[in-house]
Amino acid sequence: MARAKAEIQPVAENRKARHDYFVEETYEAGIVLVGSEVKSCRAGRVNLRDAYAQIKDGEIFLLNCHISPFEQANRFNHEPLRPRKLLMHKSEIHRLYGKVREKGFTLVPLRLYFNQKGKVKVELALAKGKRAYDKRDDIAAREAKREMARALRGRYDD
Repeated sequence: MARAKAEIQPVAENRKARHDYFVEETYEAGIVLVGSEVKSCRAGRVNLRDAYAQIKDGEIFLLNCHISPFEQANRFNHEPLRPRKLLMHKSEIHRLYGKVREKGFTLVPLRLYFNQKGKVKVELALAKGKRAYDKRDDIAAREAKREMARALRGRYDD
């Protein structure tokens, strides 16, 4: 009997990206991996913290994405920080290339996950870097929202 698959199995998330960048648009891309990398992904041994994507010769590559070596793979193991090709439609790549050439835009991976079919996907964000004062504004807004929620919660507890 076939087992029902979960909708999306998150493997890794780049939480720092939303703190350091303004996310303009998000895209889903496939990723070319070898077998030991897929097994490491299933084990959740992926780090996206310093990762970014770059367009070279009409292709997108994910750089600085650390996928730990799989212990049981011995001599057929992969290199942890190798550049990995991302799979997107040519029209999407051309659109992204035009936007990345604009000042301040970059491609940052937000998360790595398995889709319903069991394929590894990367959620890429077209993002613009935040300045220090932008980060402080975000923190202040978050604190104000939290204080309002506390005040409202306290009002109805009486």
